[in-house]
Amino acid sequence: MTRRTATLVTSIVVLVISLGLLTAFPVPFVSFSPGPVKDTLGTAKNKPVIEITGYETFPTSGQLDLTTVSVTSPDRELTLPQAMRNWLDPHHDLFPRDIIYPPDQSADEVEEQNTAEMTGSQDSAVAAALQAAKVPFHTKVATVAKGSPADGKLKPGDVVLQVDGLPMTQIPQVGDAVRKHKVGETVTFLIRRDKKEQTVQLKTAATPGEEARPMVGISIGVDSQVKVTVNLGQDIGGPSAGTAFALAIYDKLTPGALLDGKHVAGTGTIDALGQVGAIGGIQQKIAGAKDDGATVFLVPAPNCAAALHADVKGIQLVKISTLDDAIAALKAVSSGTGTAPGCAS
Repeated sequence: MTRRTATLVTSIVVLVISLGLLTAFPVPFVSFSPGPVKDTLGTAKNKPVIEITGYETFPTSGQLDLTTVSVTSPDRELTLPQAMRNWLDPHHDLFPRDIIYPPDQSADEVEEQNTAEMTGSQDSAVAAALQAAKVPFHTKVATVAKGSPADGKLKPGDVVLQVDGLPMTQIPQVGDAVRKHKVGETVTFLIRRDKKEQTVQLKTAATPGEEARPMVGISIGVDSQVKVTVNLGQDIGGPSAGTAFALAIYDKLTPGALLDGKHVAGTGTIDALGQVGAIGGIQQKIAGAKDDGATVFLVPAPNCAAALHADVKGIQLVKISTLDDAIAALKAVSSGTGTAPGCAS
């Protein structure tokens, strides 16, 4: 072997080894890809996904999918070739690992947070659906902020019967009653705790960042004879299924099939007042919904711009900002009358 040939062979060996090391070396990214869908009007493990007791329910038809994103698990790392394949796939995406899995949180802590967000989304969905379906309920304390005027005086689960002598029958009424006061004034709550009524007086404090806005430091949920159980297991987390839950609950609590046999999917957080919020992974969720056969996708208004770049054909993108928007849009789609606003409108 000549010196020149030996040098060439050595260079090739070094290149091959370098490429091998490079392709095996992990990169600090995680992938987003279309995840499984779940029909909220269907069943899971021989139980209804949305199970309602304590109130009359009505037959539904069609399929109403909540959508998910599959994310690289926290105990797995992407190699460079894997990251490149995800980057080149129009229905996949890459995000810096530290954004999805913060270094100061363990995998268990991330999972606990996702589970808590899912539980919170279910509670908000129930509240929003009951109000939309005009099902009577009492308001109750859902959370109490530490260090707030309510801390130590009100507890989660306290039923709020009156504020300043006015009956509380809708969630917004409690906040409205508090905001009628100035910061530092006293608000009187009539609550029921452990089947006993009692009066609690709270002095309002300033809302952080809004010094003129009074608050007492509670969030409000519902206390109702309607009991809703979500049978999905632990494989889905986060708050983005809230809108789909609320629509399924509303559909079961009201006469007539909201979807009338249509296959609809969607996403969006929801609060107790029925406001729909933005989510992540909209393009992957649309792709997953289309793969499952959905013909309509409900898109939170802030996600519309990204949704239009999903590169998924044959699925109608419907823009929603509230639960009422979603209900009206589905009635228009199922009946073929009226209009369902699209993301381009």
